[in-house]
Amino acid sequence: MTQAPSRQEQFSGTKDVTERLRFDEKRLETWLTEHVKGFEGPLTVRQFKGGQSNPTYQLVTPKRKYVLRRKPPGTLLPSAHAVDREYRVIAALHKTGYPVPEPVILCTDESVTGTMFYVMSMVEGRVLWEPALPTMDRKERAAIYDAMNETLARLHQIDYEAIGLGDYGKPGNYFSRQISRWGKQYVASETRKIASMDKLLAWLPNNIPPGERNAIVHGDYRLDNMILHPTEARVIAVLDWEISTIGDPLGDFTYHLMQWRMPPGGTGGGTGSLAGLDLPSLGIPTEAEYIAKYCARTGRSGIPSEHMDFYMAYNFFRIAAILQGIAGRVRDGTASNAHAQQMAESVEPLGNLAWSFAVRAGAQP
Repeated sequence: MTQAPSRQEQFSGTKDVTERLRFDEKRLETWLTEHVKGFEGPLTVRQFKGGQSNPTYQLVTPKRKYVLRRKPPGTLLPSAHAVDREYRVIAALHKTGYPVPEPVILCTDESVTGTMFYVMSMVEGRVLWEPALPTMDRKERAAIYDAMNETLARLHQIDYEAIGLGDYGKPGNYFSRQISRWGKQYVASETRKIASMDKLLAWLPNNIPPGERNAIVHGDYRLDNMILHPTEARVIAVLDWEISTIGDPLGDFTYHLMQWRMPPGGTGGGTGSLAGLDLPSLGIPTEAEYIAKYCARTGRSGIPSEHMDFYMAYNFFRIAAILQGIAGRVRDGTASNAHAQQMAESVEPLGNLAWSFAVRAGAQP
């Protein structure tokens, strides 16, 4: 029996641009030559294998490599694929020294590639797709997880108003707004009825823990959305800011914690999992150890255990709703990744898992 390729093999590197996501490369080259200082062709365009929501391309020129992110073509959900917001937040963060790619230019003229796009620098380093880091030793695994923890804690400590992001989101009521947003997108993308998701739509808004704070939240912070230094255990670029906003940092952090609880074996939407692994022998921190480090770095005494079940119910609901959006794009023919169908099939298992956390938090079964 042929062994299925690893996530590292499936998603690393680039490929020829798929037919549906092609555009006039000569037109793009002309536009970049006219608008980007120092840009010189000839231009070669490749498509990154990873990435799901916004198609992402490598732009290769004789002197420099760039990365282009664009809205996918076709009918899209309202407020989705906001590459202009993504460009704005990395531009603000780059000025602070936070690890993001250098922003180059935003293009709102849809005649160039067919949809809005932005260009950023190409950061050379490692993108790691396997949370267990199978090719590394215990010391390196521990160092990478510590770097990942520190980088998120640092983001949540940034004064967003001071760097010009005071109006990047609406401070307060973060969970309420997120539940409403993803609930609407879930319903808009619905391909069939899933009982657990319907129950979560009713339960979540009325059970939000008190004490929300405000910070820049990434929205999809995980190992494969960052670039590590080629040889050091150091994050040199955090990627994929599409659903970032101003919100409660615990929503962001507990989403990141799903890596410890995500179902293994392909039912977790293709995100990888640490569940069931002997973490101490691998050198990877347990969930409790990882939480303790984050809380120490952000000045928290801890996360109340009675709130954690809500956060897990919310986050598994949220990722199920995001994947349902992908299912809708599969239906509509606008999904940008060959693995979209597998992700769409994960919606119900994740919704059921979310509801199990809701029941633990006090919901009536």
